[in-house]
Amino acid sequence: MIQVYTGSGKGKTTAALGLTLRAVGQGLRVKFIMFMKGDIAYGELESAKRFEPQLHIFPMGRAEFVDRNDPAQIDIEWARKGMALAREIVKNKGADLLILDEALVAVDYKLIAESDLIALLDSVPENIEIVLTGRGASSKIIKRADLVTEFVEKKHYFVKGIISRKGYDH
Repeated sequence: MIQVYTGSGKGKTTAALGLTLRAVGQGLRVKFIMFMKGDIAYGELESAKRFEPQLHIFPMGRAEFVDRNDPAQIDIEWARKGMALAREIVKNKGADLLILDEALVAVDYKLIAESDLIALLDSVPENIEIVLTGRGASSKIIKRADLVTEFVEKKHYFVKGIISRKGYDH
């Protein structure tokens, strides 16, 4: 199955982490690739260490935000590394559940080609579940998915100037 968590609302990555916790609790092997995220002390990275070797999280990015209109070459390289790792995991059947966190944003920002992501999805054997997260899922991705959940923002504390809270946002 292919699951997509998309939309403007907060909670897409958190939902994927919840599914990760559920899968690990049932003895499944989980690989979690974080596109466009890295060099930040995300709480999930510390938690994941407690569940090794069943769970591995791979940050594939840097701490700085990616410029949507002019992404740096390093951001493109990180995204390509993330896709290469995803292909390797699929090829070697290295996970039961593979999360591609923010992969949809990486496509939207042109860090990876949508055709490459769809080719990856088409190569996944039936015994691997895939979750894609991020804003802006395209109609092609939605059509290819088995489950699509849209997160809609109704209110966010960001508008009050509260940017990121340790343990709740990272």
